[in-house]
Amino acid sequence: MARKRILIMGAAGRDFHNFNTFFRDNEDFEVVAFTATQIPDIEGRTYPAELAGKLYPKGIPIHPEEELLDLIKQHKVDQVVFAYSDVMHTYVMNKASMVLAAGADFRLMGFDSTSIKSTKPVVSVCAVRTGSGKSQTTRRVSLILREMGYKVAAIRHPMPYGDLAKQAVQRFANYDDLDKHDCTIEEREEYEPHIDNGVIVYAGVDYERIVRQAEQEVDIVLWDGGNNDLPFYKPDLHIVVADPHRPGHELTYHPGEANVRMADVFVLNKVDTATPEGVLTVRESLRSLNPKAVMIEAASPLFVDDPAAIQGKRVLVVEDGPTLTHGEMAYGAGWVAARRFGAAEIVDPRPFAVGSIVETYKKYPTTGMVLPAMGYGTKQMKELEKTIANADVDLVIVGTPIDLTRIIKIKQPHQRVRYELQEIGQPTLADLLEKKFGRKS
Repeated sequence: MARKRILIMGAAGRDFHNFNTFFRDNEDFEVVAFTATQIPDIEGRTYPAELAGKLYPKGIPIHPEEELLDLIKQHKVDQVVFAYSDVMHTYVMNKASMVLAAGADFRLMGFDSTSIKSTKPVVSVCAVRTGSGKSQTTRRVSLILREMGYKVAAIRHPMPYGDLAKQAVQRFANYDDLDKHDCTIEEREEYEPHIDNGVIVYAGVDYERIVRQAEQEVDIVLWDGGNNDLPFYKPDLHIVVADPHRPGHELTYHPGEANVRMADVFVLNKVDTATPEGVLTVRESLRSLNPKAVMIEAASPLFVDDPAAIQGKRVLVVEDGPTLTHGEMAYGAGWVAARRFGAAEIVDPRPFAVGSIVETYKKYPTTGMVLPAMGYGTKQMKELEKTIANADVDLVIVGTPIDLTRIIKIKQPHQRVRYELQEIGQPTLADLLEKKFGRKS
């Protein structure tokens, strides 16, 4: 029987994982191509033979998603697998309609067929949308587990933007490891806070090999999810973070709704800054979709080195890139800090933008008067640095999870905004984690 011809639509993450776990050595299927979107400059490469396995001695080409229909026709594709995250349900079905009209089947792969079982307990932290507060929740969980006596490694959702073969398994224990692996701003934003807390981070492309290596040195694996994607490992406790600043998104975004329905625990975050109506809407929505999950409410309070330095200043606000782009938030922690601590004016960065930063604003018009910290490569980091340098402001407020000055120069005075998760009332994450795992004897 002829092998079914498969095309996988992705964004250098879930797509590669689905291939590795289901298709790589499966002689019933032939994956003819990947398409890529969301992330700049990932198309035009090849998924390397070293990772693709014996059935693909030449590797697998990666094309821009704009070529989807031509590729279906050219390769006589039988089935298209949709494998990326943080998109509206209507977006997914629009893509499905294109594929169906072109004559191919359209497929979403389920959790059981793509998840890996670890030999160690797994706690997963995922979200309804990008920018919900997943990172600070993961950091909070890691600190609690360490206080309980466990050694923990965070395994981060993939961000392989460089040489895929070299990035198959990555381990980060210090800042030198970040430099060794030529990490982008987006990678550093996720890895540095864990390293600062003394937690080892794993990431890469081949998540079977990654977890097997991590299992050799930890008691508990902590899955640090990306976007609003599902976990790559079968969790013993699945924590899902929701954002009341975007009420209704828990019902309308893929695969965030699936996360909601799978959750053991909800963290309803940012209740201190969202409207009461937003909090009530999301709380009721979560309960209607998954009444068995435990609900925790939490805040993400801001910490600024010198709040008085912000008062009366004309400021440029720099925010986490993915939160503003495909996360569709108009602002983040930096903007909130500017307003709270009395900035005289939040200056529009768009007139100062250069290169790919200009294109980012065009592609994501919902971004407000803040600068997304885009840095998917050296060239884009330089463009971010130039955009900041161009800005005629008194002060730069940096609301990213890392200290940007480690990797770019900021000539103006600047203040960094930090935020951590704080549970409100009971139960707390510590209560639930201790009940689930007990203290290590």
